[in-house]
Amino acid sequence: MLGVRPNTLLVLGFAVSADAYDRFMGRYSVPLAPVFADFAGVTSGQRVLDVGCGPGALTSELVDRLGSDSVVAVDPSSSFVEALQERHPRVEVHEADAEVLPLGSDSFDGALAQLVVHFMTDPVQGLREMLRVTKPGGVVAACVWDFVEGGSPLSQFWATARGLDPAAPGEDALPGTRRGHLTQLLVEAQADQVEEDALSITVQHDTFEEWWAPFELGVGPAGSYVAALNSLDRRRLEERCRESLPEAPFMVTAVVWAARGRAAPTTACRAERPGT
Repeated sequence: MLGVRPNTLLVLGFAVSADAYDRFMGRYSVPLAPVFADFAGVTSGQRVLDVGCGPGALTSELVDRLGSDSVVAVDPSSSFVEALQERHPRVEVHEADAEVLPLGSDSFDGALAQLVVHFMTDPVQGLREMLRVTKPGGVVAACVWDFVEGGSPLSQFWATARGLDPAAPGEDALPGTRRGHLTQLLVEAQADQVEEDALSITVQHDTFEEWWAPFELGVGPAGSYVAALNSLDRRRLEERCRESLPEAPFMVTAVVWAARGRAAPTTACRAERPGT
């Protein structure tokens, strides 16, 4: 059993540089972005909000489709906001939580949250805010890795960690990580016409070291878990992961649960929030 009890680590791991996040999750979130944007029905002529934009994997895809002036992005991390402003100077970017969006009601044709809902403090409130800022009939869409059924790109890591340390937290208890839960959250937020599907991507890793090294950058719950290990336990986890993975080069197929709904014409969440 590894010498750490990281019950609080799930809230850590995002006060990191944009480059660290790109190396850790960007290798999966970048190829996911066009698949998710297709699912959300993003098309030319729309104005779209990227909620929890990070350093810009989905934002870049939206800019390619819509142009910088038609994309607005929000993230609570100052380092991610700064990086995104440097990468896309013409995109309107706000440092804010999803649960309190500093934007007016009925402002967007769509609002998207890629790999974000499971880290929201209050997912229903976050989705409700996305619905508020979306025009009636517009799409609100979210996606989260399938941690419960093992489809996440981090599932092999967590399975290996739990084999050494049954108390390793994993991420399968987070909101939206199980089949049907994003639908439930959107319905609770008062979205109309909610639909859910599984979307997948496949990423090649040329070496084990290329797969493993980003786990040591302290990004997200997995990175926070690795950072809390002593050097001996970290080495044990690294070697056990090496043994559990196919010989390189190998492919990782990752699955998200994705759900979309429509902003209703009249609902409590449509009221203008004070201060916007």
